[in-house]
This record gives sequence, C-alpha cells and structure tokens, in this order.
Amino acid sequence: MTIDDKTRTELEAAVFRRLVEHLRSRTDVQNIDLMNLAGFCRNCLSNWLKEAADAKGIGMSKDESREAVYGMAYETWKATYQGSASAEQLAAMKKASSGH
Repeated sequence: MTIDDKTRTELEAAVFRRLVEHLRSRTDVQNIDLMNLAGFCRNCLSNWLKEAADAKGIGMSKDESREAVYGMAYETWKATYQGSASAEQLAAMKKASSGH
C-alpha cells in the first residue's frame, strides 16, 4: 500500500486526535500508570505537541499544550482526577524510569 505524504499526515492527525479523546475519556487511568506500562503519559503528549509547535515556529505555551491534551486546564484535571500514587506505583516508576 502506498500512501502520499498528505494522506499519511491526515491519518496520523486523526489517530492523534482519537488517542487524545480516548485519554480524556479515561480519567480513571492515572499518568503514573501510563508511564509504568507504556513509558509515556498525557504530559509527554503535551510536551511533544509543544515541541512540534516550537519546531514550526508556532507560539504555544506549556499550559496551552497541556490544555490541548487534557481538554481543560492541567490544574483542574489534577484537582478533579489525579489520585495519590501508591508506594507500588512509585517503585514501578523508579524501576522503569525512562527519563520522562
């Protein structure tokens, strides 16, 4: 299968939007769980979005990139959905530390 660059970009953008929407709907999944299982989390996605914007010369703050991923202000998401990390979660994160 051959896909032109424009179509590939459109497909990749659709996948990104679907991933972000999925993560917004799964507020029960904590960032530390994502980090421990997949090596990335919502914050990583928002950082990658900001880095891509920076590379294109598009002004985007860290708060703006986080809101684009979380669907709300990061502080609101944390206060509403983020729980305290368990000792087991923290130990797993330390063991699997990927530099994020």
